[in-house]
Amino acid sequence: MRLKIPINLATEPFQRTRPVLAASAGIAVLLTGLLVLLISLSVMETGQAAETRKAINELEARLRTLAAEQAKLEAVLRKPENAAVLERSLFLNNLIYAKGISWTRLFDDLEKIMPHNVRLISIRPQVNSENQISLEMVVGAESSEPVIRMLAQLERAPEFGATLIHNFMPPSQNEPLLRYRVSVNYSQKL
Repeated sequence: MRLKIPINLATEPFQRTRPVLAASAGIAVLLTGLLVLLISLSVMETGQAAETRKAINELEARLRTLAAEQAKLEAVLRKPENAAVLERSLFLNNLIYAKGISWTRLFDDLEKIMPHNVRLISIRPQVNSENQISLEMVVGAESSEPVIRMLAQLERAPEFGATLIHNFMPPSQNEPLLRYRVSVNYSQKL
């Protein structure tokens, strides 16, 4: 009977490491390529950031020069000898802006909002210092529910903004309706 004794004369036993080494080399090449790509993207971003900072600095410098020019011009306008001209200019500009309000468009926008049982008694548009239009209205109704519904619709409409009820007046012999004095912001779409 013969005994088989396995004998390996190599100092290191045989292992199948070639696929692992090939895969490791492929991954190393891929990671090196990604590293080169990321470095190039970083360099490009740094260059773009520098260009953006340069553009921002140029715009800020231009803004400073324009602000200085505006300050000089305002100083000239604020001189006592020019006060009358400035006041007249502001008055005429406000008048022109107020004349630019389209009454037809205003009433068309209000017609879409107002319920049938609410009457518009008076309306007065005003232009504030920020060139926004505010409407001062007096509306009347037999009860308060239609007016509340109208105010809710005014606040939801894109042409109108926040509403504010200043006061209300009860019915009288001359005016049988409940009257509410209301103000609302209005942005007219041209």
